[in-house]
Amino acid sequence: MRSARGESRTALVRPLSVPPWERQPPTWQAARPSVIADALKRAVNRPSGNWYVIGASRDVPAGRPRGRTVAGVELVAWRNAAGELAVAPGACPHLGAPLWESALCGGRLVCRWHGLALDERGMGGWQPFPAYDDGVLAWVRLDRAGGEEPTPAPVLPARPRPGRTLDAVTTQVGRCEPEDVVANRLDPWHGSWFHPYAFTRLTVVEEPDPRDGDRFVVDVAYRLPARTGVPVRAAFTAPEPRTVVMHILDGEGASSVVETHATPLTPPGDPRPRTAVVEAVLATSDRRGFTAARRMAPLLRPLVRRAAARLWRDDLAYAERRCRLRAEGRFPG
Repeated sequence: MRSARGESRTALVRPLSVPPWERQPPTWQAARPSVIADALKRAVNRPSGNWYVIGASRDVPAGRPRGRTVAGVELVAWRNAAGELAVAPGACPHLGAPLWESALCGGRLVCRWHGLALDERGMGGWQPFPAYDDGVLAWVRLDRAGGEEPTPAPVLPARPRPGRTLDAVTTQVGRCEPEDVVANRLDPWHGSWFHPYAFTRLTVVEEPDPRDGDRFVVDVAYRLPARTGVPVRAAFTAPEPRTVVMHILDGEGASSVVETHATPLTPPGDPRPRTAVVEAVLATSDRRGFTAARRMAPLLRPLVRRAAARLWRDDLAYAERRCRLRAEGRFPG
């Protein structure tokens, strides 16, 4: 029910009757390995256009280059004279100096070894890669690593309006492959068992279409202190092979989005794979207080990042275990 101001009258926080952890309903019979595996297979076979997330947009500031490694490719990211994102090979074409240590002068990288100045126009065999800044995340297109038909822009999910959004991005690194991260997100049944401090009363109310789908819909309550929580309905989908998106469909924060992007750090086939999980929370609300919350974004972002990092400490253990079992030929799924 909504008031004339368009605000929900439903209580933000509700008291919860939470059973002891060991007495909550088991979910292992519902979490059928074939359902997760089939959804994963459909997700990883979707096109990406060879785009990879390298981090948060705000992590590439105007005055300093940043170094990144994606799929075994050393990169340097910076802002050109117009403030636009640029990404290029991370080694200086002269003698291989690390360009992330270069000085940034007028939008040009100036190598600290011998003063060679480079910009987005490139030089000889040193040529920048296609880059994309969506306002929250920074992307790079690596056609040789991706091996797909390239696209002019990455596959982006629907997001709330930027003017009504509080965004926060966190990055964690695990010893696994991107598919292990995606598989974790396409297993919603583990939520209240593996993260009892964060979730309770989780029920999967819709499973993917076995022919072509990967959409899971869940009802879940986000736990708060004093046996209270925020109930929501959320949908999980995979728009491209290294991304899983959660959209809040109903409840507090409807239209909010959590994007989980899995970026390989090591080259394909590496015996010791490492993957960066870049998770973007894009929160929105119709409540009056949310405008004030957005003004406090610099104070709130660290809290959001801390909560996401705690969840991903658990979920990376899941992904790393899955990767290790696959490598040993012992994964039962």
